[in-house]
Amino acid sequence: MTRPLTTLWLRLLVICILVISGCASFQPRPMDEVPFKNRAQTQQEGNVRVTAAVLSAEESKEVFDLSLYKQDIQPIWLEIENKSKVPVWFLPTSVDREYFSPLEVALANHFSYSETTNKEMNRYFYERRIGSYVAPGSVMSGFIFTHLDEGTKAFNVVVLTEDHKAKTFTFFIPVPGIKTDHSQVDWDNLYPKDEIVTLDEEGLRKALENLPCCVTGKDGTENGDPLNIVVIGDLDDVYYAFLRAGWDETETIYRASAIKTGVSFIFGGRYRYSPVSPLYVFGRSQDIALQKARETIHERNHLRLYLTPMIFEGKPVFIGQISRDIGVRFTSKTIVTHKIDPHVDETRSYLVQDLAYSQGLIKLAYVKGVGAAPLAEPRGNLTGDPYFTDGYRVVLWVSGEPVSFEEIEYVNWEDGARLTE
Repeated sequence: MTRPLTTLWLRLLVICILVISGCASFQPRPMDEVPFKNRAQTQQEGNVRVTAAVLSAEESKEVFDLSLYKQDIQPIWLEIENKSKVPVWFLPTSVDREYFSPLEVALANHFSYSETTNKEMNRYFYERRIGSYVAPGSVMSGFIFTHLDEGTKAFNVVVLTEDHKAKTFTFFIPVPGIKTDHSQVDWDNLYPKDEIVTLDEEGLRKALENLPCCVTGKDGTENGDPLNIVVIGDLDDVYYAFLRAGWDETETIYRASAIKTGVSFIFGGRYRYSPVSPLYVFGRSQDIALQKARETIHERNHLRLYLTPMIFEGKPVFIGQISRDIGVRFTSKTIVTHKIDPHVDETRSYLVQDLAYSQGLIKLAYVKGVGAAPLAEPRGNLTGDPYFTDGYRVVLWVSGEPVSFEEIEYVNWEDGARLTE
């Protein structure tokens, strides 16, 4: 009886393998039917033109018939046109220093019992890769497979010329998918035109000193974290400076983001775009929230920015608050909340260094703000966390274009009165 049963099981196993093999399919849609190029951006420097488009999760699934976003893989389509009479070379590591090779992506998605389909997958990825060499007077296009960034994808494309000079093209491309908080703001109608004021330097300094000391709750009756940062720059400059420094946008609170936050909170995962709680200035919650995640959702730097009605040298002025989450704790008000680092000036200093080293800072100054609260007599925020501070706000002029460390200007507004950090 044992031998017939063994034979039967072998036959069933062979049938199962054949069925599985027959079901293994790889059927990408033709690229021309997937409209990701409609969102492409183009830049040109001299005789080199670069066009880039970032595929969404749905577009990646259609073009490659694989759920690449679930594997932390994000395809970028590039087209490089060389109008010169000499060759140029594209450097893939400029886009992502740890990019995935095309055949690496294919191998990770191979079927267990379908060699024919796997070979087809290999061929498909290989033929759609972007190369490095761009011949004179030619156009090269293809995909590079990068690590996943949701919201806005920030990356460089570096092209090396024959004389070893680098041409750098910096892209900031919105990617359909998550719902970012700042995309919901009606920027043009936050203030009536008659409330917007243009200030000179002395007027700006005084106005910043007279702004509210702190964020509040919705009813405005209690003070919370200190408003310890000021950012000056066009809206795009603000986004680009922070994105270049590795800060992530923040999702609005809705069902999907709430679920992801809950899972990350319970299991200690890293959720780069986690919503932040609303805190209020000028009677409204933050206009922009940005964060830099660390190992878990319990540890991150995050900041909130609020557009003021001030204009200085043609640029909008934002007031804001930055703090560092260093853990979680239970409270009577919110049950569970993040615990902030009480030395808020250290986090403020971190932001200055971060923007400076990422080449997003043009100029900085310090101005009086919340008022000093020493270590021995700390104040508390809305959830009861203590904080201490020298009481100053840092004023940051930001740039969407790279600024070298040596070019940063320091403006002495505090008359030597600020405590040494």
